[in-house]
Amino acid sequence: MFSKNSLPLGILAGCILPGIAWLIFEGMYKGTVIMNRPAMPYLIAIGLNLLLIRILHSKGAEDTGRGIMLASFICMVLVVIFKIRL
Repeated sequence: MFSKNSLPLGILAGCILPGIAWLIFEGMYKGTVIMNRPAMPYLIAIGLNLLLIRILHSKGAEDTGRGIMLASFICMVLVVIFKIRL
């Protein structure tokens, strides 16, 4: 179904790290603030996604990297809306 270089695979891969961060910090550490910044775990997950984008672009998997970039952007918008509450 997915090729190694596809946009849907990138979107799925881009949602994994923020999803894990959400499960850990909403399930296990509910209400805990890390370094007085409630969005820090999600920002770390997005930073790891950016590292993954760099690796994929250097290996020639641009479509997968674009999917991860799209998922990272959507996750950051959700973090700003729900955690930072602008």
